[in-house]
Parts: sequence; structure tokens; C-alpha cells
Amino acid sequence: MTTDPILVTGGTGTLGREVVPLLRAAGREVRVLSRHPRPATDGVEQVACDLATGAGLDAALAGVDTVLHLAGGPKGDEVTTARLVAAARRAGVRHLVYISVVAADRIPLAYYRSKHAAEQAVAGSGIPYTTLRAAQFHTFALAYVEKAAKLPVVPAPGGMRCEPVDVRHVAERLVDLTLGEPAGLVPDLVGPRVYTLGELTAGYLAARGRRRVQLPVRVPGKVGRAYRAGDNLAGTGAERGGRGWEAFLGDLAAV
Repeated sequence: MTTDPILVTGGTGTLGREVVPLLRAAGREVRVLSRHPRPATDGVEQVACDLATGAGLDAALAGVDTVLHLAGGPKGDEVTTARLVAAARRAGVRHLVYISVVAADRIPLAYYRSKHAAEQAVAGSGIPYTTLRAAQFHTFALAYVEKAAKLPVVPAPGGMRCEPVDVRHVAERLVDLTLGEPAGLVPDLVGPRVYTLGELTAGYLAARGRRRVQLPVRVPGKVGRAYRAGDNLAGTGAERGGRGWEAFLGDLAAV
């Protein structure tokens, strides 16, 4: 069995908290990057490192063959990813796994452009790599509908659809990819069905036993046109599955 640790960036985030236990269950040691040093737990080493500056990065990569890059934010992913790629190349990393977003190359928003640029940094690194594009998580959709449902009249952007995916399903797929051979850009991973934003909101309101009027609105400009055209959707060839929106809401209600 391979004994070298798998380095995970973003290991304490929404996705990382699902991924790290799965890697441990598969028998792998895990090294998690953290801005501040933390005590190690069973099979999980916490290493102080700042991707924004690169401080501690070379030391964190020592003895690592596989890197799973989950860390990300609303902007600047291409910068931190390029920094990680350069350090991974110096360290002789043999497999770099990156999580991106569906339609990274099609939606005219800064977040998507940053993700696409990060993808290109990974693909052009010379390191054998795997990139998985996933749809937005249920938790992201939940944050939107919770905020919208506080209004007396809920805006319902017309023609905007999405296919939210369960974070656990993404974590399981990422672990399989990380433990496998480098595969390049693999099929997109999305939830079991496509929803309009109005349907997501209606499902949330029903689960909470609340009523609100939804008001159709039109999102202007290039972004609105892209979403109405379905450019944000995975389309044919994607892998679909995991817990659906209704089941996700049901599990929340049971907590």
C-alpha cells in the first residue's frame, strides 16, 4: 500500500470535511494545509501554509506524490493555483487533482473565468492531472433560497436553471479519482435533475411550511442570456446522481 500522504488544500472547507474522512477510510494518510497550525488527529496532519503568499508550501509538499486541490474562493483561484502548481512541479508531484465548476469556460462571470484559468494552469503544468467539474452544491442553492425567502415577494429569475449536486456525492467521486490514475478532464458531475430557481424556492418553502409569492424577473446582459441558453448546464455526457434537492431538504428538516 502507498504510504506517502495525500496533500489536501481546502481540507477544512465544505467539501474538504467530506473528502478527508473518506481518504482516511481508504487507508491513506492525509496532510491538510491550514493557515494556522493545528494538532494532528489520527492519520491527518495539519500543516501551516498560506496559499496566498506561498509561505510554507514547499515544506508542505515534501514527500508528497498526490495533491488534491480543493481550496477556492470568489476570486483569485488562478493565482493560488498557479503558485501551487509551481511548487508541486518542484516537489516532483505525480498526480494533481483539481475541483472546478461546470461551465467554467462558458459563463461570463469573474468567478468562472478564474476557475477556467486555474484549470489551464493545472493542464499546462506538465504534472499528470485530473480535473473534475462539479455543479453547485445543495448548500449553495440553500443559501440563495433562504435569503430570497426572507422577502415578502421572492424574485424568480426567468429561464435560469441549475442542477445542484450533493457535496457527499462529489467527495466520493473525487476520492475515487484521487486514488486512481491521472485522467485529464473527466465528465462533469451534477445532481439527478435540472431545476429552475423557482422550483428550488418552491421546494424550500414547502419543506418549511411557508408561503411566498414568486415574482418573475429577467436577468439582463450577457450573464442573463448565458443562463437562459442553459450554458451553465452540463449537458450530455455528464454523470448524474447523488441525493436530490427534495431529499436534501428532507434531511435538513429531520435534524
